[in-house]
Amino acid sequence: MFDMNLHGKDIKIFTGNSNRNVAQGIATALGLPLGKSEVTTFADGECNVSIGESVRGSDVFVVQSTSKPVNDHLMELLIMIDAFMRASAGRITAVIPYFGYSRQDRKAKARDPISAKLVADLLTSAGADRVLTMDLHAAQIQGFFDIPVDHLIGCPLLVPYFKRKFCDSERADVTIVSPDLGSVTRARKFAEKFDAPMAVIDKRRPKANVSEVVNIIGDVRGKKVILVDDLIDTAGTLCQAARALVEVGGADRVFACATHGVLSPPAIERIKDSPIEELVLLDTIRFNPEHQIDKITHLSIAPVFAEAIERIYKDKPVSPLFV
Repeated sequence: MFDMNLHGKDIKIFTGNSNRNVAQGIATALGLPLGKSEVTTFADGECNVSIGESVRGSDVFVVQSTSKPVNDHLMELLIMIDAFMRASAGRITAVIPYFGYSRQDRKAKARDPISAKLVADLLTSAGADRVLTMDLHAAQIQGFFDIPVDHLIGCPLLVPYFKRKFCDSERADVTIVSPDLGSVTRARKFAEKFDAPMAVIDKRRPKANVSEVVNIIGDVRGKKVILVDDLIDTAGTLCQAARALVEVGGADRVFACATHGVLSPPAIERIKDSPIEELVLLDTIRFNPEHQIDKITHLSIAPVFAEAIERIYKDKPVSPLFV
């Protein structure tokens, strides 16, 4: 167990309402209790934050995924950070396993907002001194912040799971697949760590009202394939890719994994009806028990976030967690 009062600052872990189980797991892994706090709403819907212990001079880590309902959870986080800042916390780190609005990172058409930049400014203005997050939809969002950002990746948690799943002789028949061109870099890193070949699904719509033509770049015939993505929202892209791999590419078995399970309707129904045998997700977003199906497996992020927090507290590099 590490020194909990390093360089004169004690360490405290707090959480909002978005993913309390993950926060508790992180605190347990660090051998700490969760900080005393309560986040409620007034009758008119305004967020009310009450901190039940002193944080003066403390190194405070606030765990909160800005997942659905995104705006409520974002406001909880902002108001908690403001409360800690006004209570004279020594340093405040926003621990955001899932960073909402990360898909709004550029102007896709005229007069679009860049909401990810706005959220970055809000967090900084509220009083955050640094941000710890995982698998941003666009890695360049780190540059939207004027404070340090530690950007963890889910690959070191997902790859070992699939290595345990397939014995050495089976791994020779595994191919890693990017479901679209936007996930190529992520899939390539996964393939390098898994020591497997890679394929890419290229979808094109020749013209308006003409169905998409799917090309598979790489050989997947007779292979076990693992689709790799950063998040699963409505699961349309993922399930279309899975069907193409079987019907066009001739893949033998299809598995999938992603860091963030947003799972907006009709994602569960699509996954049920798809050729995907197993979808492995990290618990960056609290899982709705009503969505539990046999095909979905969850892995805990608490150990890697706990180690990252310990390293930040000790002023040690976080980069070894990427290896």
